[in-house]
Amino acid sequence: MKTRPAARRARVARPTRDVILDAAERRFAERGFAGVSVREIAGDAGLKNQASLYHHFKNKKALYEAVLLRGVEPLVEIVSRSEIAGDAADPVLEQVVDYLGSHPHLPRLIQRAGLDDTKTLRSTVTKLLSPLYAHGLRVLGASGGWDAAEMPHLAVGLYHLIFGYFANAALLETMLAEDPRSPAALSRQVQFLKTAVARLLGGDTPAATLSRGLGSGR
Repeated sequence: MKTRPAARRARVARPTRDVILDAAERRFAERGFAGVSVREIAGDAGLKNQASLYHHFKNKKALYEAVLLRGVEPLVEIVSRSEIAGDAADPVLEQVVDYLGSHPHLPRLIQRAGLDDTKTLRSTVTKLLSPLYAHGLRVLGASGGWDAAEMPHLAVGLYHLIFGYFANAALLETMLAEDPRSPAALSRQVQFLKTAVARLLGGDTPAATLSRGLGSGR
């Protein structure tokens, strides 16, 4: 007996909570926490009204936290696994780029969280993003070659190098005349990141380079 189309649709239908999170992630990434209404998110999710959304999330802040947590937790897991296993940077970079490539709104969401939403949601943003930063610092610290005081600057630079590519994908597309999230473009970006990170982690610190340059000029 053939399966009815309605039955097939019911089997593949996603949980309402996930549909709401998808809609909220898009909206928050576009306009930040303050610029989005619960009514808009409910409409995007196909709900009858915003009261239906409150069956899943008690308020807008709880929804925002759930969106950010859902996006960041897998990244924390990737980095923490590499920290425990002592993996080289290459596999971690590949996994992070693959993940960000398949979640195109997340880098923009994190960018918004850092630029706009810390004004009203500082404790939330700090709580959810701090584990990613802490794990990243420990992984970088294990690589050696940089002083402890330099590690936060290195972490910030690498964050912009990796996440900035995706957060500014629309701008890059106009400049490069190609989709920066296409498989070919992402493959090139992974290779670039591997080279750049290897040089950063394996080369001299800026202080050592500057010292040599000053010495040779005497």
